[in-house]
Amino acid sequence: MSNRIYVALDTPDLAKAKAMASRVHHHVGGIKLGLEFFMANGRAGVREMADLGLPIFLDLKFHDIPNTVAKAIQALGGLEPAILTVHAAGGQAMLENAKAAAPVGTKVVAVTTLTSLDGTDLIAIGQNGDPHEQVLRLTELAKAAGVDGVVCSGAEVAAAKAVWPKGFFVVPGVRPANGTIGDQKRVVTPRAALDDGASILVIGRPITQAENPDMAAREIEATL
Repeated sequence: MSNRIYVALDTPDLAKAKAMASRVHHHVGGIKLGLEFFMANGRAGVREMADLGLPIFLDLKFHDIPNTVAKAIQALGGLEPAILTVHAAGGQAMLENAKAAAPVGTKVVAVTTLTSLDGTDLIAIGQNGDPHEQVLRLTELAKAAGVDGVVCSGAEVAAAKAVWPKGFFVVPGVRPANGTIGDQKRVVTPRAALDDGASILVIGRPITQAENPDMAAREIEATL
């Protein structure tokens, strides 16, 4: 993959998403569409974005009983996203069902620990408080379940890749050296994430909220 940047278009506004994608088209490798976009625009909106010619990363983070997740993925119908997310914490059977239900060309990647969570948050939900350990445990689970890879922060990607050398690693929450962190708690630079084994980088605000999004994407691309 020549350009490993997927730009996160976290907006419910279809026109705004299309305009932004058109602006940065030549300096990103794909588009990430999440819940906010999907709830506002549904499958038709995803299809319109796909018509722009960039691969689509549909970040809906499915997490339910195995049968429901399989049916939900099947219900996406004619959409064939390049990447689709599920929560690793849904367990092995759910992960297996998700992969079986997904279109053949779609990479199913399991979200390990959200980059907005730190040790204190994990303790509050009954985990042992070590994000690193939790990410590795769930990476092992995803590998065993036969999905394509995991979503993890740049802080854990090197260790996850050591556990799963052939895995596909999606790293969100990367910020250029001069960028603001926002609500992310575990962040690294794009270059560092790639060096540590990221397959693709998901970058939102540093591009979409820049004064010149095209230039921002180009500058990040140049560091890679």
